[in-house]
Amino acid sequence: MSIYLDYAATTPIREEVLQNYVEYLRELGNPSSVHSDGQSVRRALEEARESLAKSIGCNRSEVIFTSGGTEADNLAIKGIYWQRNQEENNRTVLISVATEHHAVLDTIEWLEQHEGAKALWLPVDVDGVIDYQYLEDYLAENHESVALISIMLANNETGLIHDIRRITKTANQFGIPVHSDAVSAFGHIPFSFQDSGLASVSVSAHKLGGPIGIGALIVARSAKLVSLIHGGGQERGLRSGTMNAPAAKAFAQAAEIAVSELDAESVRLTRLRDELINAVLSAAPNAKLTGKRENRIPNNTHFIFEGCSGESLLFLLDQQGFSVSVGSACQAGVNGPSHVLIAMGRDEFAARGCLRMTIGNKTTSEEIHAFAKALPAAVEQALKAGFPVGGNS
Repeated sequence: MSIYLDYAATTPIREEVLQNYVEYLRELGNPSSVHSDGQSVRRALEEARESLAKSIGCNRSEVIFTSGGTEADNLAIKGIYWQRNQEENNRTVLISVATEHHAVLDTIEWLEQHEGAKALWLPVDVDGVIDYQYLEDYLAENHESVALISIMLANNETGLIHDIRRITKTANQFGIPVHSDAVSAFGHIPFSFQDSGLASVSVSAHKLGGPIGIGALIVARSAKLVSLIHGGGQERGLRSGTMNAPAAKAFAQAAEIAVSELDAESVRLTRLRDELINAVLSAAPNAKLTGKRENRIPNNTHFIFEGCSGESLLFLLDQQGFSVSVGSACQAGVNGPSHVLIAMGRDEFAARGCLRMTIGNKTTSEEIHAFAKALPAAVEQALKAGFPVGGNS
């Protein structure tokens, strides 16, 4: 038996997307070539750009294809920061939240260490909700020093949805661009780039049934940023390199399907998510749901198992055929507490005892029942094992 409950890490590629992806890979031609073969591939690439633009609610010229969400975050944050500093060298403050994905956290910290940036980490409450009033008060007094705000649309660990429109409404009054990592959210909750007020947003194909290795940065036509990669000047001069037309086509198709099914799938996943939450709370008395059920993406559940090591639980459940996670797959193997829970005010033991179960288009109620049946024994063993020596260091 193998039951996959880690859709937030990656999703199975949709069968129809896979079939077409394989066919796209057979097409010969560099999309930058001027001959017929090259231009045929170029047309396929631009069709993908047009399709993805419709799915995300933007202009086709605003779609910049990348290798994934991490590259897109780096391009947005570094590129906008450098551009703003070229225009006004007093723009050194980058505003974000310590619960962000490491693609954002590490990029900001790199700019601090190497480019003279100053990070302002917004406070959050015990549920991870941003102190929006703190941000608004800070901008009212210090907006002239702020280069960029970067806040994710939905947290990749806890599933919490941030109020991006409130942030952009305030920031835009002062001409401050806002970037959002929407990798965990796009295709799972309604989103329109045009209506968001954002300067840029990053998305990734493998989180919604597309292939790994393709993503996009959506950049408003009014936004300016410095490129990270130089070479041939592709993608509006923002991302040089041979463009991956087959992956772009597959990404666009997966996004189109996800968006078209979003309403119905959201209802189904919310029902299954609540079923999973109830089952875990019933099966494991030491389990505490992180955050509230409301205002979270439909496919996410995240728990603290008091007295347990999350890593121990993960391995015990894996032995029984259940794939779950303790947090971001990008941090897998890193022996440390969840930085998200630490930022939310949890102590280190709690931050080491978390487990994330995320569901998707193939998840069934029967799989949830099987997981709930297997959970008590795994929790009992994990409680007996306790935390590894040095686990609270």
